Order: sequence, then C-alpha cells, then structure tokens
Amino acid sequence: MHLLPQGICPQTQATLGSNAMHLQVVADQRSGRLVAVGAIDNLTKGTAGAAIQCLNLALGLDESTGLTTVGLAP
Repeated sequence: MHLLPQGICPQTQATLGSNAMHLQVVADQRSGRLVAVGAIDNLTKGTAGAAIQCLNLALGLDESTGLTTVGLAP
C-alpha cells in the first residue's frame, strides 16, 4: 500500500497490472469525517493476486514472488 502525498488523488491507471494499492486520506473539517479513497487493480490485487500469494507461501517462496507493485501506466 502506498499512502499518497496530500493533494494527489489515487488513479487506477497507476495500479493497473500491479499488486499495489494507492491510498489518500483527508479529514473533512466541515462534516467531522475522515475520507479515504483507494485505487487497486481488482484482478491482480483481488482473488488472482491472493491465489499467487497463497501459492508462494505454500511453496516456501517469498510472498511477493511474481507480483509487481509497479503499475503498467506511468
């Protein structure tokens, strides 16, 4: 997970094809609420990525083997 700098909104293009999550958190002073917005590639970060992580663990490999945290788009 990558917490983005203040003022930068998460974009799905930055996580496309990766096992990363980009997160932005902002305090809304008016409503007294915390707003959290995240972007993921739901295929890689979702069940398919989880299956690869589990297989890696079952085989005694590093959990992140074969899973990149760098997206395809700049």
